Amino acid sequence: MPEYLSPGVYVEEVSYRAKTIEGLSTTTTGFIGPTRYGPVSLPLDVVTSIGEFERTYGDRQQLQFDGQETLHNYMWHAARAFFEQGGTRLYVSRVFTPLTTPPQNLSADGAAVQTITSGGTSIVIKARFPGDAGNMHVRITLVLGENVLSQDSLTAPPKARGLYDNDVVALLFQGSPLNSPPAAVFATAESYFDPVSRLQTWRFTPDGTTFYQLANMHPNTDRSLGDHIRVITANVTVYPNDPNLSTWVYSGLALDRNHQINGASDSIEAQFAGAPDSLGAARTLPIIVTLTGADTGIGLLNTLLKANPFLQSTLLEQQSTDVDRSVDIVLAGGNDGERPVASQYEGTADPATIVKTGLKQFEDIDEISIVAAPGSTYLYNNAAWRDEAATIFSLLIAHSELMRYRISVLDSGDNQSIADVRALRAKLDSSYAALYYPWVTILDPVTNKEINLPPSGFVAGIYARNDITRAVYKAPANEVVNLAINFETVLNKAQQDVLNPLGINCFRFFEDRGYRLWGARTISSDPEWKYVNLRRYFAYLEHSIDKGTQWAVFEPNGPILWANIRRTVSDFLLNEFQNGALLGDKPETSYFVRCDRTTMTQNDIDNGRMVCLVGVAALRPAEFVIFRIGQWTADHQ
Repeated sequence: MPEYLSPGVYVEEVSYRAKTIEGLSTTTTGFIGPTRYGPVSLPLDVVTSIGEFERTYGDRQQLQFDGQETLHNYMWHAARAFFEQGGTRLYVSRVFTPLTTPPQNLSADGAAVQTITSGGTSIVIKARFPGDAGNMHVRITLVLGENVLSQDSLTAPPKARGLYDNDVVALLFQGSPLNSPPAAVFATAESYFDPVSRLQTWRFTPDGTTFYQLANMHPNTDRSLGDHIRVITANVTVYPNDPNLSTWVYSGLALDRNHQINGASDSIEAQFAGAPDSLGAARTLPIIVTLTGADTGIGLLNTLLKANPFLQSTLLEQQSTDVDRSVDIVLAGGNDGERPVASQYEGTADPATIVKTGLKQFEDIDEISIVAAPGSTYLYNNAAWRDEAATIFSLLIAHSELMRYRISVLDSGDNQSIADVRALRAKLDSSYAALYYPWVTILDPVTNKEINLPPSGFVAGIYARNDITRAVYKAPANEVVNLAINFETVLNKAQQDVLNPLGINCFRFFEDRGYRLWGARTISSDPEWKYVNLRRYFAYLEHSIDKGTQWAVFEPNGPILWANIRRTVSDFLLNEFQNGALLGDKPETSYFVRCDRTTMTQNDIDNGRMVCLVGVAALRPAEFVIFRIGQWTADHQ
């Protein structure tokens, strides 16, 4: 209650209208499966294009499991199909299984690595994530900056402008012209208070014991005569092993691990740290750089100079190119591990570190409405893989039922006959999943040959396109399949007559109408949830009401709250009725909302429960369009 403690005018804001419920998105999709690269356990971020997918999860090239079994990159193809059909938001959970007994040329954890060692210093460059795509080419290019040594007047002391503590510098002394290999000392800059001049100045040490004082250096306006102090930085360029992808370039990196600008570390080690400061960097930085035995940037510089014997001379030449001043490192040993099994798809959740993998990652993302595991049914007819694929089916269905507001898109197996897919369907029953058959044939941009792909990537994109261009209550069927040039099995009407009653959604080819998705049923035995659009529409209603009424929690549970809830939900359903989502010619016959003493007992109220009953007359698709035609005579009355 407001307090009125002194005489005056009090202006108070009140609301005389009901709260509003905003309809939530139903197009956000989650794909789970193996990719060529990318994080396995980091929190997921949304992907909005195939380019973004490639930057994080690797290229389109085929996967090679166990060093010998080659599979198409079904996750890349599914992402491409999803965006081509009209999808816009995608989350990807990568699953990876390290090799049990890796051969000598492959790393045990699947991440490519290379080490440069000189004296007691080692530079270890490792791919941030496992995968064959981590076998990248890394180029470290040294850059010699402009001369920072200057003097205000002939009698003034020398100055070093733009210098920072722990800068690695090249000291070029008087009498060493720049157009010939000069006598140079590589040192680390250090600011200190000079007790003699009582000024803050600079000194430079190549080894921690020998010091060159700034006061003893001789600047000159003639560049060919005076001493020079030139800062050395590094540019790091990472070239992916797929030439179709763009390179990563990081410029102006300090060599010393203790180097900072405005309190932020900007060294090579900091830029490519194993645990970056932001999640965005952790997902997108391609490599990890670790230095051992190098306490200062001089150790790193000396190691690079010994890796390229011509580097010291070319570094000091004005006419040298970037290639002349570079050290090239090729990472090796990266591999795609073994084909992930059901346990990797299920994932884990570590309560101590809050690290999640597999389907557990999707549990933290409330906006996902569609989930699929593209490629998990490849070789389903092979007895060695059938049980794993069936378990992945069960995991997807269990996940959707647990999360309530999402649906699983299940793939049939490759090369399955009608009898095979019927046998597969007979083992499944859920209103939170839909099964699609057969696989879709496309022209593979990798091999330039026809290949067959699992349907889920196409179907998820069709769901999204259907929801955006029409509505979620419209059945996602009778839709053109973009990219398709054929289907693995071309079905006729008689064959679909066998499959459709079982809830197996088919792809069909129709003369003059192209390749289309021609089914919209769930795999539920409950006729009330026969159709995909009905399941998804109720998920949309429930999720929207759930989110839109959170304000009611802990409100006083009485008639005022009940009336507000009735108005809020009724307004939302009235909008659905006006949009044509509900059956009935007027609101009273299309839905009802009850929240009063008839919906809850005193025991409910005493235990803090407010019960609201909502009934909705949802539309079902016109799956069978029937015209009855008879003869008519002209004299018929």
